[in-house]
Amino acid sequence: MNRALPDVRLRVPTDEDAFAWHRIFDDPDVMEFHGGKSAELSVYEELTARQRRHDAEHGFCFWSMLDENDQVIGFTGAQPWPHQGFGPVGEIEIGWRLARPHWGKGYVTAAARETLDRVRRAGVPTVVAMVLAENKRSIAVTQRLGMALEEVFATPATKAVGHRYRLNL
Repeated sequence: MNRALPDVRLRVPTDEDAFAWHRIFDDPDVMEFHGGKSAELSVYEELTARQRRHDAEHGFCFWSMLDENDQVIGFTGAQPWPHQGFGPVGEIEIGWRLARPHWGKGYVTAAARETLDRVRRAGVPTVVAMVLAENKRSIAVTQRLGMALEEVFATPATKAVGHRYRLNL
């Protein structure tokens, strides 16, 4: 049975959103597939600044995700793959991270669909998602978006099994 997705709004992250992201991601459950713990505040300050640049340059970024009460609950969006020498260098990656109390309610799916619409309008022909094989929730989102598994790989640092999904827009 398909349920209605929640209202979600995406905006270019502000300076203040770095604090919200830092607080939201200071949760071991949220960070399970992202190193296990939140980064220092300075990392989120740099990340939000980089996303503002991406939006200005490309017309898309990792946007702050806001719920129906305009509270920051995470991020979703797309950016050029940030790593050199590993993964889909030169490709556009779609991704998301969500505060634990909002899991299982459809926020990521709703926000990711909006992301796909926005990057399509920006002229992006294809996106990839890089997901650890153990991250069943994110794999389910890629499937709801219609993405196809393209590659199974080992991450360079930890040798964890990862999946690359692709969607032609």
